[in-house]
Amino acid sequence: MTRVLVVDDDSQIVRALRINLKAHGYEVDTARDGASALHLAAHHHPDLVVLDLGLPDMEGAEVIGGLRGWTDVPVIVLSGRAGSADKVAALDAGADDYVTKPFGVDELLARIRAVTRRGRQPGDPMPVARIGAHTVDLAERSISGDVRLTPTEWQLLEHLLRHPGKLITQRELLHDVWGPQYRTETNYLRQYMARLRRKLEDDPARPRHLLTEPGMGYRFRP
Repeated sequence: MTRVLVVDDDSQIVRALRINLKAHGYEVDTARDGASALHLAAHHHPDLVVLDLGLPDMEGAEVIGGLRGWTDVPVIVLSGRAGSADKVAALDAGADDYVTKPFGVDELLARIRAVTRRGRQPGDPMPVARIGAHTVDLAERSISGDVRLTPTEWQLLEHLLRHPGKLITQRELLHDVWGPQYRTETNYLRQYMARLRRKLEDDPARPRHLLTEPGMGYRFRP
């Protein structure tokens, strides 16, 4: 069952969304502020987040940035702000779609279906991967051999494994794993890739699967 996290401080909207989403077969968690949303996302791992921008404790864009530090879960912004600047800022922060209040439930459900379909496609052909002596199961988020990864290491590894053979640029990885404000912090990538190789590659100094393309980015070679 698809789990949706609804983040909004308007109790009527939260109640309406909970009722409608559950009626259409979704499992629903709710949060009234950004801190609670980030806590729930870290512990319950939703498949989709529906997020208001005007929260009591922080801007919705900050919540998106917090999520993008460790997950690529789809985010649909649901906001009364109709200005193009707000939309651009939310999308640049990492939102996948933007719906303006007042909204139609049928339209929102259609957007949810579209975004979750897009979110599943890259991973469909690659649920399990082999790196050295280890088997990585993306669906179960498990690795054979009692290997433990941090959330950021998981996010980086998953992004590479979901695009086997493809060169992923440094800029794209930094944006998708750490957020748009980290596009030039290439030292992050070097450090985390080194940690992944130490944990997974048979010979970290001569990696066979987690490859560096100098000056360009990284590639997972099955």
